[in-house]
Amino acid sequence: MDFTDSPEIAEFRSGLRAWLANNLADHLHPPGGDEVAEMLSWQRAIAEAGYVAVSFPAEYGGHDLPPVLEAVVNQELAAAGAPPPPPVGHIGHALLDHGSDELRSRFLPGLLTCRESWCQGFSEPGAGSDLASVSTAGVVDEEAGTVRVTGQKIWTSGAMWSRWCLLLLRTEPDLPRHKGLSMIVVDMASPGIDRRQITMSTGGKEFAEVFFDGVEVPLDQMVGPRGGGWAAAMSMLNFERGPADMGFSSRIGRDLAEAERRIEAGEVAADHAVRRRFAELRAMVTVLNWHVDRSLANRGTPQAPDASVDKLFTTRVEQAVYPAILDLSASSMVDGADGVFDRYLYSRAQSIYGGTQQVQRNLVAQRLLGLPRK
Repeated sequence: MDFTDSPEIAEFRSGLRAWLANNLADHLHPPGGDEVAEMLSWQRAIAEAGYVAVSFPAEYGGHDLPPVLEAVVNQELAAAGAPPPPPVGHIGHALLDHGSDELRSRFLPGLLTCRESWCQGFSEPGAGSDLASVSTAGVVDEEAGTVRVTGQKIWTSGAMWSRWCLLLLRTEPDLPRHKGLSMIVVDMASPGIDRRQITMSTGGKEFAEVFFDGVEVPLDQMVGPRGGGWAAAMSMLNFERGPADMGFSSRIGRDLAEAERRIEAGEVAADHAVRRRFAELRAMVTVLNWHVDRSLANRGTPQAPDASVDKLFTTRVEQAVYPAILDLSASSMVDGADGVFDRYLYSRAQSIYGGTQQVQRNLVAQRLLGLPRK
């Protein structure tokens, strides 16, 4: 196997490194600032530089480059200690693959250039891993050309500052669970929307719960046909579950490399057993990175149940790496100055969000291995 960059990848990587060297310092600020404003400023800057949505069509704000370069972006940002790229790929692909030409032209440019922020309205208090149980209702008025939305979403990332929400809702209550769902774009400034922030154990304020009380949404903002929401949601989750799109593998690799540096520099005590443990982790992370590159180079577009394999593998690696890093030094668990303890806490959720481990194993067993359901 040859893992040497092709000339095209090498040129892209070199350009990104140069841009980071000249611009990253302007977007690394000490604690105490407006974290949301700083994050949005970073996202717009990296998009303007041409390093967001690199594999999307140019007509919608992308750059028509090979999908493998999405992984290169994540690799270089992690290596430089930069904030992650904007997580626009999964929402962007839902619009690109299932939206009408009008919806693509209307919404993709703002999303892919980071001029407008988006969130994803999927999980509910009674519908998490069992997404088919979504109960947020959308009453369609064909004559008025509207959908009246009532219900609640929870754990909605970025809802507090997003302009648009890609919402999964039930428009066909008389049909079977999977066939009664639709997907629609909702303006988060609409009357009847109440956003309430959720503060995590780390102090992070990424999540919110959102209440919809008779919110009127134009019917022409529906993504795909009525009752076609399940297919669009599954396609979207394939990208959210993939480590390449979300940048998990690169972040894990960066933190592991710093722990290895501390061991080699003698900053922490490391006997033979510790070194053996970290050697095993390095092998796991290396294979994960190869897997990401192969997935993007060979496939381009994640397809279930392949994305479930990605999710299972990433979870296994992440939940092995962070406990080992914390074991190196108790100080990381006390002050959290390097952010590793926060990422350890967040890693515990990796086996839940985007579909639990049990759900992913069922998908692999039934759809990849062809095992019987009972």
